[in-house]
Parts: sequence; structure tokens; C-alpha cells
Amino acid sequence: MLLKEYRICMPLTVDEYKIGQLYMISKHSHEQSDRGEGVEVVQNEPFEDPHHGNGQFTEKRVYLNSKLPSWARAVVPKIFYVTEKAWNYYPYTITEYTCSFLPKFSIHIETKYEDNKGSNDSIFDNEAKDLEREVCFIDIACDEIPERYYKESEDPKHFKSEKTGRGQLREGWRDSHQPIMCSYKLVTVKFEVWGLQTRVEQFVHKVVRDILLIGHRQAFAWVDEWYDMTMDEVREFERATQEATNKKIGVFPPAISISSVPLLPSSVRSAPSSAPSTPLSTDAPEFLSVPKDRPRKKSAPETLTLPDPEKKATLNLPGMHSSDKPCQPKSE
Repeated sequence: MLLKEYRICMPLTVDEYKIGQLYMISKHSHEQSDRGEGVEVVQNEPFEDPHHGNGQFTEKRVYLNSKLPSWARAVVPKIFYVTEKAWNYYPYTITEYTCSFLPKFSIHIETKYEDNKGSNDSIFDNEAKDLEREVCFIDIACDEIPERYYKESEDPKHFKSEKTGRGQLREGWRDSHQPIMCSYKLVTVKFEVWGLQTRVEQFVHKVVRDILLIGHRQAFAWVDEWYDMTMDEVREFERATQEATNKKIGVFPPAISISSVPLLPSSVRSAPSSAPSTPLSTDAPEFLSVPKDRPRKKSAPETLTLPDPEKKATLNLPGMHSSDKPCQPKSE
């Protein structure tokens, strides 16, 4: 198990980012999806938790085989997806990732949002007070991102918001910028496979860090697109975008509700409270299952007739003469 705490500051308030993160996640998922790969939304429903109150539960499948490194593609099947389950009680969220192919793999993320510059060292005392972890600050303006993901229009050093006047962030901006907020993310990666555990857990944390950096840069760079939205409007944008994304990767749109609280199974309504769990299911995707009513092919006759040992059969094979004797088993 490898545990790290990420702190990502944003030139926003916590209330503003509540809209911004929903907009960013939906738009980013749509942009990164293509036929056969991307983010399939399985479920997106409001619900009520007895401890945390009202929230939103989402379940997604992330198909990403082509995005894996070569050493990982060599050991996973061609159809490969990660299941994401998220419980959003903003400003506190829980997200879990499990794998369709590797039941001993999981990522557990707890997130808290506060209006400060990442200075709260005790924010996760209830969750991980006695657990050793590395604290990593992510700077959306100055940290480098993979070149293939770079867009000048999404670079906070160049972007300036027309609606808020914020932007063109410079080194050290976190020390003086107002407003400012911080996303605190406690990320646990587990891959309990001997010989691969350290390598995989380190690789996953690198991927997580890149995703957090890119996503938060986009949330700010797209601020003029979502800044005037209400919660109802961003939920409607989320619904429409998710349906378009599902069609883009070739699946049917999910049933998405944004107005009522359904009676969900307890395993769905109750969010996990501590360490990552094992996957609830490791079944293959439905389209890989063999239809139950498919007729079986007959590769042999219904009955098998054995030769009569009392009768001697003569085999006339090429190269065999009547004086040739068949091989006899060795005497023990």
C-alpha cells in the first residue's frame, strides 16, 4: 500500500469550485473518450446518507487499454476497464477505483475542500492521523504536464478570465492571490501482487498526479464557461454530456436522475468509511459473456464405438508390411 496526500490550490472559492468541478469532469470525460475507449456512465443518482446527509452517487467504467504502458498491456486483456464509484458530499467526497481484471488492485481517494492555501496539516487527522504519508503540493501554474496534454489556452500562466479578471498566474501566486482554496486529497493505492506491487503503485500515483494537475488546470481555464451556472444548470449539462459521451464510445445512455432520491441498495447508499475494499464484482463485461441459449458445437459423435478386442484388425498403412508388428507397451 502506498499513501500520499496531494494539495492543489485554485484561484477560486470552495463554493465556486462546487460548480466548476462538475463541469470540468463532464467536459474532460467527453473530450478524452472515443469509440471503444473512454468513460461510460453507468449510474448517476442522488441519495441520502445517514451520516453525511444528502449527496450524489456515481458509477462509471473507464476503458483505457491503449493508454497503458507497454509492460502493462502485456499482462491485461484487450477489453480492460476500471470501475469508479464516487460519493459526493461536497465539500467532502469519497472515490474508489477497482479493476475488472485485477481484483487485488484498488485506489481510494478522500477529498476535502477548504478556503486556504493548503496550510491545514491536520485536515485528515480523523482518517489517517497515525499513517505515514508524503505530502505533495501541485501547482497548476508552474508544474510541468506531459507535453501531449499541453494547450496554451489551458495554461494558467497565459489564461486570463474575462468574467472574473483572474489569471496569468505567476510563480508564488499562492502566497498572495485572493480568493484561494485548496483541494486536499488523501490517495491510497493498493496492488497486492508479489513482484509487481511497488512498481505498479508508484506508476499509479504518477498517473493520479498528472490527472489531478490537468483536471484542475482545466477547471480554472474553463471558468468563463461555467461561472454563471446554477447547480441545476450544471447538473443538466452533466446529464446531456454523459449521454453524448456514452454514445461516443458506443454504449447506451444511462438512466440519470437529478431531482429525486431513489431507494438504492445499502451497498450503494452507504459510502465506505476507511480503507479501500476489494471489488464488489469481478465479472467480465456483459458483451463478453457467452449467451446461455447459444447451441453448443458438436465436435465428436454422440456415442463412441470401441473395437472388439476378440477380433483382429489388419491395418494396411503405407510403409507397413505384414511382417511389421505394432509397438507393444514396455513390461514393468
